[in-house]
Amino acid sequence: MSSFIEEEQTYLKSKIKECGYDSDEVVLNVSSRPEFGDYQFNGVMAMSKKYGKNPRDIATEIVECIKKDNHYQDINIAGPGFINITFSNEALIKHINDLNNNINLNYENDNPKTIFMDYGGANVAKALHVGHLRSANIGEALKRLSNALGNKTIADAHLGDWGRPIGLVMVEIKHRYPDLPYFNPNYTGEYPKESPVTNEDLMEIYPYASSKAKEDESYMEEARLITSQFQEGEKGLMALWHHIMEVSKTDIKRIYDKLNTTFEVWEGESDGYKYIAEMTEYLEKQHIVEDSEGARVINVKEENDDHEIPPLLLVKSNGSASYETTDLACIWERMKKWHPDEIWYLTDARQALHFEQVFRAAEKSHIVDETTKLEFFPFGTMNGADGKPFKTRDGGVMTLEALLDLAKVECEKKILPNITGEERDKVAETLSVAAIKYADLIPFRLTDYNFDPVKFSDLQGKTGPYLLYSTIRMRSLLKKANEANIKYNEYKIINNKLDRDIIICLLNLRSILTKSINVKSLNDITEHLYKITNLYNNFYANHHILTEEDKSLQESWLILTKVIYENNMKLLNILGIEVPERM
Repeated sequence: MSSFIEEEQTYLKSKIKECGYDSDEVVLNVSSRPEFGDYQFNGVMAMSKKYGKNPRDIATEIVECIKKDNHYQDINIAGPGFINITFSNEALIKHINDLNNNINLNYENDNPKTIFMDYGGANVAKALHVGHLRSANIGEALKRLSNALGNKTIADAHLGDWGRPIGLVMVEIKHRYPDLPYFNPNYTGEYPKESPVTNEDLMEIYPYASSKAKEDESYMEEARLITSQFQEGEKGLMALWHHIMEVSKTDIKRIYDKLNTTFEVWEGESDGYKYIAEMTEYLEKQHIVEDSEGARVINVKEENDDHEIPPLLLVKSNGSASYETTDLACIWERMKKWHPDEIWYLTDARQALHFEQVFRAAEKSHIVDETTKLEFFPFGTMNGADGKPFKTRDGGVMTLEALLDLAKVECEKKILPNITGEERDKVAETLSVAAIKYADLIPFRLTDYNFDPVKFSDLQGKTGPYLLYSTIRMRSLLKKANEANIKYNEYKIINNKLDRDIIICLLNLRSILTKSINVKSLNDITEHLYKITNLYNNFYANHHILTEEDKSLQESWLILTKVIYENNMKLLNILGIEVPERM
């Protein structure tokens, strides 16, 4: 089923054709001059060039043709040929009733896809920090949007669980606890079921080991050796690796759960590593692998490149696999297990060259089908309120948990005093997540921004808590109406401009959703949520809904409230934001 605006675009296209003209694409845009109309068609300029006629003359023909149908409340021409359209109240009333019966009208999809998403990228044995925030927030919201639009989406946390950081942790554990059986090659018994280290231990061990390795070459060499040994499957080290994985993964899941970030697949670099031998054998048979100074590479440059694209390093001169090889093997595994139509990667922009090499190698070797799309979506950085990278007071990198706590302190100040105990703590946490997520999704994906916990926890302005407060108030109004046994089944009357403005704001949702999924950014959705919520709050302040004596008017206002409430709940859920019962 088409959306309201799509149906109007189809109608307008048919009338243009009836006038003897052809327009490749008919797009209605929200009018920049509402006094002239609700929406505007700007395509006449292009048609005038195509047909060699004055644009005003073409616009006049189209408008006169449409006026015969009495389809719009008003249709007029501005400037050299801009066609302004004002929809009839009857059409808008029907649209609100359609949404009242099915709030999902704007989300229907005739061509669903299977999409595999790679976001998160947490490193095992290391704390999630503010650098992981945007991939978690943007990735989760895009996954939820994709699912809402009818696609099947599979998200992978893609843990960093197979490189030298793990080797460094193992070396330091060995130095501290040399008698553990994991380091005894002659040990034949069962390894302990309990991990020798806690997550708190790991949070201290890795920074210490990393710092020491930079100063002590022999320590670094020991880390290289132990990394190679566990990657080759040395029994004791693999048992220790499993302990580290489980302890760390449990804590990583805990933080992601706080952010309402979910994954269908909890795999990592190690899972792709299992497929390297199989994939390498296949690639060699494709005759695209070459020798280069003792290493094996795949040349991925193309004739029309405007920048340098180095070969993909498949096998290093020491026989080990590169980071590019591991990611290529992950694509091999994903095509084998899930055969997605598209694979999306979300990391910061510094990974652009890496993914360009990997994607070209996957396409050149036919690891992916010709129809499979591999796409990399980078994002800008989040900085502190001062515009500098977010740091702790002692100058260290701030963890995600510390950022959540910072926002929670500010949000707790906004909660009603009669909300106490566990409920108060839970509401403060929900508000802090809303504050962080909404602030993170307001800017276009590639834009850097500054996060100010005081500003973004405010109950006024463009903030997550403002949206939650307003949405809770809508729900409370509907609840009071139900308790008072007030019936509301049908939208009947557009009473004034406030009512109409809200409905007009709703009309463009389908195009907002389409644009958001196409450009892989949530900023248009966040803007829509703020705009329609702000309009509703003006409406609420000017209408005494529960005491209105005109029952048709009261019923219409309650239906409009219900539609906006359901619209907000659906879009907030897409952004990964929960709505508490009260605040």
